[in-house]
Amino acid sequence: MTDPLESASHPGHPGRPSRRGVLRAATVAGGALGIPVGTLSAGAHPAAAVPATASATPPELPAGLSAYRTRYINWAGEITHDGLWACAPRTGQDIADLANWAHANGWRLRARGKAHNWSPLTITGSAESGARVLLMDTTEHLTRMELTTPPAGAPGAVRAQTGVTLETLMAFLADHGLGVTNTPAPGELTLGGTLAIDAHGTSVPAVGEDARPGHTYGTLSNLVLSVTAVVWDSARAEYVVRTFHRGADEECEALATHIGRGLLVEAVLQAGDEVPLRCRSRIDLTADELFAAPGSALAARGNTFADFLDRTGRVEAIWFAHTDKPWLKVWSLSPQRPASAREVHHPYNYPFSDSLPTPVARLAGRMLAEGAWYLAPEFGAAQYAVAATGLTTTFASDLWGASHNLLFYLRPTTLRETANGYAILTRRVDVQRVVSEFATYYRERLEEWAAAGRFPVNGQVEIRVGGLDRPEESAARGARPPLLSVVRPHPDHPEFDCAVWVDVLTQSTTPDAHEFYRDLERFLLRTFDGGYALTRVEWSKGWAYTDTAAWADKEVIGTVVPATYGHGQWSEAIGILDRLDPHGVFGNAFTDQLVRV
Repeated sequence: MTDPLESASHPGHPGRPSRRGVLRAATVAGGALGIPVGTLSAGAHPAAAVPATASATPPELPAGLSAYRTRYINWAGEITHDGLWACAPRTGQDIADLANWAHANGWRLRARGKAHNWSPLTITGSAESGARVLLMDTTEHLTRMELTTPPAGAPGAVRAQTGVTLETLMAFLADHGLGVTNTPAPGELTLGGTLAIDAHGTSVPAVGEDARPGHTYGTLSNLVLSVTAVVWDSARAEYVVRTFHRGADEECEALATHIGRGLLVEAVLQAGDEVPLRCRSRIDLTADELFAAPGSALAARGNTFADFLDRTGRVEAIWFAHTDKPWLKVWSLSPQRPASAREVHHPYNYPFSDSLPTPVARLAGRMLAEGAWYLAPEFGAAQYAVAATGLTTTFASDLWGASHNLLFYLRPTTLRETANGYAILTRRVDVQRVVSEFATYYRERLEEWAAAGRFPVNGQVEIRVGGLDRPEESAARGARPPLLSVVRPHPDHPEFDCAVWVDVLTQSTTPDAHEFYRDLERFLLRTFDGGYALTRVEWSKGWAYTDTAAWADKEVIGTVVPATYGHGQWSEAIGILDRLDPHGVFGNAFTDQLVRV
């Protein structure tokens, strides 16, 4: 899983930039000039190289399907492959035919959407050059969607194939007066990818806010009413296309968050009535005040993270490294446009964050290409200055519009960084305590490392709070939570009613980042160990750190992660997924380690 080009400089030549570092610096500079940062990740297959260890002869796929070479580059460029075989299935039956072909010929299948992921749930990296791995591009054909009859208790429902992007899906719902409570910040994610890892946004009920039919404060996986998947039929001894209904079929709850051990063709999701949102940004509050310890004098001022959460239920803090004032976003339900708010008619309303201004890009380029990581404090200050200035000059401090236009704000052209990620389950009353303890530890460690001349973080901390995947928010009778949802309620902790989502971002070639992440992970696991809060890993992000790599601590992967769900709950989910794919056609070397009892 390691890449000899991954380090920032060549061994023995700490000042000499690696090829990866030079390419990444060029990419950053290109983004600053308006060139899409993700150009290579599109993976136009005619230009893909053929790895020396791989066969140049395309595999003979089932009738009507042809193989082509394609690049794979994940979001942060940490997991790459110069040329895997791929195809573009048109139907669920195409995928079933591929699964039977793969089973008979010793291949494994991986769904490939937009590759906006950090963890090795799709492929594990260049080590798969000689492996029989076939990517299936779901975005070319599997994009149909239509409204369908909702069950009692939901104003609407949509049937969508899993290659459709969230941005397209949410715009379709909005055109019919429907919406969801929260989404991830990027709109260019496929439905299949978001369900695989139970993608989340940020929302809990504001004080006095009533639950709305068809909505959930949890993840998108909690909206699932049914899934259509390719699974093994033991009676017929072949892979088939089959539909499972939530509340009636246990398979649905397992597949609603399958972390790469399944393949969904389509899903039916419930939806609620669309209500416009207002989003106000603040950049004047200090981290000391926003993340103040409960009961402190600073907390008494009424400007803590939890105070804003109580007022509106929808809050995010973006805290640039080595700065003292986070960018605070506060969303609120707003059926009518407030007089001071600017109406928006499309997503991505922070153009200053879509690509780096030239001075900031130059700083990034120096860090990446020259190894000048000591510029991290200056880079953090520059990012804060861009946000503070940009909010004013683009009139983006107070926005109003359709909910999806306010929730999607991260374009593929933004600066791409690696990220760890965790959800800390706790009681609503303890949110500020969790946030404060995390922020205090993070800042103390960052300052301690900086004093020693080490700068492992040059990006930002992101803090959100969301609800758990509660079955009572589903309109499906007899629904259970998605079995492997990161925010599945814990059977031993019924008092936990929300989750604090935290992640720390930095450039993937930053020296000492893995060691810093490892230290932070150990703090989270020992501090929020199931007493007043419980840490779970976020499937799509970085976790299980050693001093040199992510997803490499075997104890965390094999013991700690399953224990956070409870042995019985974990075993049930794995048993179902294994039964649906007993031959491991949908999996890779990493999921073989993770998704097991």
